[in-house]
Amino acid sequence: MSFCSFYDTRVCRSCSWIDFFYAEQLKQKSEHLNELLLKFNPKEYLKPSPSPLKGFRNKAKMVASPSRDGVVLGLSEEVCLVQCPLYDVSMQHVLENTQTWLRNLGIKAYDIKAKKGELKYVLLTRSKVNNSMMLRFVLRSHGAISRLKNGLKELMRRCPELKVVTVNIQPTHMAILEGEEEIFLTEEIRLEERLNGIPLFIRPKSFFQTNTDVASKLYKTAAEWVGVSNPKVIWDLFCGVGGFALHCAAPDREIIGIEIESEAIACARDSAKLIGFETLRFEAMDTASFTATSGKNVDVVIVNPPRRGLGEQLCKWLERCAPERIIYSSCNATSLARDLDYLQQYSIKRVQLFDMFPHTEHYETLVELVRG
Repeated sequence: MSFCSFYDTRVCRSCSWIDFFYAEQLKQKSEHLNELLLKFNPKEYLKPSPSPLKGFRNKAKMVASPSRDGVVLGLSEEVCLVQCPLYDVSMQHVLENTQTWLRNLGIKAYDIKAKKGELKYVLLTRSKVNNSMMLRFVLRSHGAISRLKNGLKELMRRCPELKVVTVNIQPTHMAILEGEEEIFLTEEIRLEERLNGIPLFIRPKSFFQTNTDVASKLYKTAAEWVGVSNPKVIWDLFCGVGGFALHCAAPDREIIGIEIESEAIACARDSAKLIGFETLRFEAMDTASFTATSGKNVDVVIVNPPRRGLGEQLCKWLERCAPERIIYSSCNATSLARDLDYLQQYSIKRVQLFDMFPHTEHYETLVELVRG
């Protein structure tokens, strides 16, 4: 028996490793990583960085399903997950109250088969530093917005943790999480988080690591590795809200962060203003555009690509730029290994596993690559 009744009763099997002892989870992940990196002969494997086992997720993604009782938040009309133990009790409280509130308002969940209804998803994000939360309703159209607005005061009375509430419009009949249009129902438009004392901001469409405790360790470790040689110029590619760049900032260090999502760059710039380093710059552009215009005068490049990895073209560009070191943060060790095949001018100095996703086979890897 695990600590999750949803898993034990087989209504949700998302955490497929939850009935393994945690030491066994880390052992299997480490063995998988070591097997993938064996041919690259890393000089040093550091001890895996563990995670809390419950209440570690700062973001909930709930499918809204129709039922006789009204909206069900979870996986389907039979599976309500508002009490999922991956979320701390304050998030569970907000999710449960939101579900009841939606039912009282008469908001209809989107029925995929009938192609009727409005509410597709409910997304909740929590800042650990002050327990403030952002709630997003993904709707098929604008039809239910007035009812949400009219009832919002009551929801926020029940859930004072809520600081940001938005509606996202996703009109297509496809399994797409969100659309382009975001409508704020509150004056506040972002959450503030602090990792290792560094201010970070979260807006609706900006990427933020889902495990705050492990993300803190990841950013701190990367900054320590970067700081060893006191580099003067750093590029942070796929920088998101700037977690790596902001942790590496120093008065005499020029850092450029690149990210395609403009909301994330707005958050990163706000953080940069607060810490006050004029040599810290963030630009909203895709990596291909940056590679076409940048020079080659760089000491360290930090990369944190999506699951597909960097790809051959970007890896070859990195080799032409020839930074002394590359700090590679990967959420997919398989694509990491594929990219390392392309980066033949670099060897692995050290590698560490960060267990960002307990109870699953997934994990984050941080690798320091040295040229030569």
